[in-house]
Amino acid sequence: MSITGTAAEAKPQAKCFPATIGRFDAPADRAVVDGLVHWVEAQYAEDLAKRPSKHVYVSTLPAAVAAEIDRLRDSPVIRDLIAREVPAGSSIAPMKHTDELYLSHYNKDRGGDQGLFDKHYDGNLRFLSSSIVVRALIYLQSDDTYKVVFADSRVEKAFTTYEFGLLDFHRELHWVEGAFNPADRQRILLKCNYLVTLPGGAAFGRVALAANTAVFYVVKAAMEYSKSPSTPAQIAVGFVCNLFRRLNIVHPAIPLALSAGVLAAVAGAIGYGVSVL
Repeated sequence: MSITGTAAEAKPQAKCFPATIGRFDAPADRAVVDGLVHWVEAQYAEDLAKRPSKHVYVSTLPAAVAAEIDRLRDSPVIRDLIAREVPAGSSIAPMKHTDELYLSHYNKDRGGDQGLFDKHYDGNLRFLSSSIVVRALIYLQSDDTYKVVFADSRVEKAFTTYEFGLLDFHRELHWVEGAFNPADRQRILLKCNYLVTLPGGAAFGRVALAANTAVFYVVKAAMEYSKSPSTPAQIAVGFVCNLFRRLNIVHPAIPLALSAGVLAAVAGAIGYGVSVL
């Protein structure tokens, strides 16, 4: 077999999905966005007036509201942009169980949601070679007072209403630049995730989905618990969230190794205590 033939038959390897900017221009799509904003403002008026950010899983919302979100998530406008940037033959599957409605308030108080604005990768599974997780940040309502910087793709954007950004969940270092101003227009977003399985990677699809789901729920629970921390436990968890976020920038294996070490130490201590008894 020739060297050229071997290279041609090699399986595609995941690389950073480039940050991509899009916009909903169709009147029907914009009507869906406007309707969702009106519903959110009525349903979450109290939360919109508070400083901490708020995440709500789309799966917990009323069926009629979730159906409208489905129309945006599954829109050809988004799906076509994703397909354009991944290898031909890749499968694109929405990860609906991880999708969220996000009320974004610029909040840096060393709690769990500070990492939403500081430099960070959304995930830490950059080593998965057969899949990519693409996240869509869909701006239902926003003004241009905040700028999102996608460092790896060298893209910057101050998103406004009806716009969206696509990024690599695990491989795009990004952050938000701005300052809290209660007079700014409320930033109401959808965070929708898609698992892209590259050609030849179907056998690892379920493993990738399980790994992404596990990391997603654990990290999200810790961040939600420790946002705007007030108790010693919340402060400690917030510290760990921000520490792990910084370590993940250095290398994704570091927080995973530390977590494994802590679990091993706890298990050893429990085992020692049982043997003494």
